[in-house]
Amino acid sequence: MDRFRFPDDLIRAQQEWHATYRALAVPRPRRSTGLRRRLLRLSVRIEWHPFWSTPEGRSPAARVELRRRTADVRDRRSEGAA
Repeated sequence: MDRFRFPDDLIRAQQEWHATYRALAVPRPRRSTGLRRRLLRLSVRIEWHPFWSTPEGRSPAARVELRRRTADVRDRRSEGAA
């Protein structure tokens, strides 16, 4: 059983953040200004999500777990494509 029950919108925002970050990390990304703005908006959405005000979300481990879970999803997608 998962220790943290993250809201779906928070998980999606973190997944989108990872995807946007990867898009910016390529050499000479296209539309870099728009990507940077999107990354900033997603960062704000994640940082100020109401989940972090709950007893479950106050734990620093919750933020680490969110990133770990969304990275796992990203890794599984890339393994399936290979």
